[in-house]
Amino acid sequence: MPEELPQLDKETLSQWSTLSYPGLVKELCALYIGPELIPRDDLNDLIDRAFSRFRHKDVVHLSRLKNGLNVLELWHGVTYAFKDLSLSCTAQFLQYFLEKREKHITVVVGTSGDTGSAAIESVQGAKNVDIIILLPKGHCSKIQELQMTTVLKENVHVFAVEGNSDELDEPIKAVFADVAFVRKHHLMSLNSINWSRVLVQMAHHFFAYFRCAPSLDTHPLPAVEVVVPTGAAGNLAAGCIAQKMGLPIRLVVAVNRNDIIHRTVQRGDFSMSEAVTPTLASAMDIQMPYNMERIFWLFSGSDSQATRILMEQFERTQSLNLPEELHSKFSRVSCTRVDWSGISVFWNLCFLRCNQTSVYLLSESVTSESVSDEAITKTMCRCWAENQYLLCPHSAVAVSYHYQQLDKQQPSVPRCCLAPASAAKFPEVVLAAGLFPETPAEILALDHKETRCTPMRRADDWTQMLRDTIEDLSRQRRGRGLNLE
Repeated sequence: MPEELPQLDKETLSQWSTLSYPGLVKELCALYIGPELIPRDDLNDLIDRAFSRFRHKDVVHLSRLKNGLNVLELWHGVTYAFKDLSLSCTAQFLQYFLEKREKHITVVVGTSGDTGSAAIESVQGAKNVDIIILLPKGHCSKIQELQMTTVLKENVHVFAVEGNSDELDEPIKAVFADVAFVRKHHLMSLNSINWSRVLVQMAHHFFAYFRCAPSLDTHPLPAVEVVVPTGAAGNLAAGCIAQKMGLPIRLVVAVNRNDIIHRTVQRGDFSMSEAVTPTLASAMDIQMPYNMERIFWLFSGSDSQATRILMEQFERTQSLNLPEELHSKFSRVSCTRVDWSGISVFWNLCFLRCNQTSVYLLSESVTSESVSDEAITKTMCRCWAENQYLLCPHSAVAVSYHYQQLDKQQPSVPRCCLAPASAAKFPEVVLAAGLFPETPAEILALDHKETRCTPMRRADDWTQMLRDTIEDLSRQRRGRGLNLE
């Protein structure tokens, strides 16, 4: 995390309000990436290159549907998921530094579905990167799996693990805990742990705000509600940081039945369930939302030591009740309680931010919702009936909240639902909802491509298999005379 977050005044927000999505990414990145790291012209070029393969001319697209439903489509990249946005930029930044330093790295990624394919697309064929992907066999959609196993580039190595996404994270954690091994083999990961991922994802919230706010001529600036469907809480962390920078958004955290974030919002219960519950929104079937550590740090007033103690306790016990002092910061200002099913209290989040000369009081609100599979399919059907618009199951988790508010006739500010993936990636769920998938030709073609992956069976030592693969790649590179120093 950055030690300090820039504060954006009304004039800056007004200037940014007309920018394109790539323009917002450039401005946000320039706030955190100084010219001594990447000169501004190079930074702009890298971001333009990152978005050059997106299908939509505007990179993202806001669909304005009936009854105030705004859906921000974040899935116009190569793999039809929002991960393409941040990973394409992260990979460009990474290659920039690797080329300048003439280095090679091995990237290790565990995925619940979309991260793996986006990471592969971002670095496939790169001469200075090998990428190892661990996917949960049978726990992601067929298309998600094929997007990973049909990439046959020499630098891409895919493993199909007989376990869920939390289980496959364990061998990765074990490997990265060996600091000497990590340094020797130049290991890193590409997921929303990477700060650059969260940084780029902040642009979702700024773009949603500027496209949905009624006017920026009022004082104070109007609020916009952003509904964030999430698993690992990367988009949520990005939204919280945007709030702290001065963007007047209210965040709604929408999750499936794997509800650790919902329980944390509602009653400070940050504890793992006995098992991951498979749901129709499979990419969100996660019990360990690791970006919550960032959010705890933000809400604790940037207290790194306190945050570390909390996370170490969680690692030991897999259970944590947030301290009253920390949780009270979420509700220090008077709360509004909402009693309909699945919705938590409003969190009025108060932060004191201290600069050398000033103290700012920031007040935001976060709401949470947990959505059942039945609600997902009903939402997909309703959206199609009213708009002839297909939602993916993850997008439906967000839109379900909008429909609940609409049906209860609750007064609300303008609202934008983030759509993390295209319905085309989940034809099985679309059919289960009684709808008909619209499948692009490049996705249909996956069925006819050769596949390549290595199984990791229950009886195997996953950590040892991963270590052996990494060591073998290093030997191969030494044999080719590549720089491993």
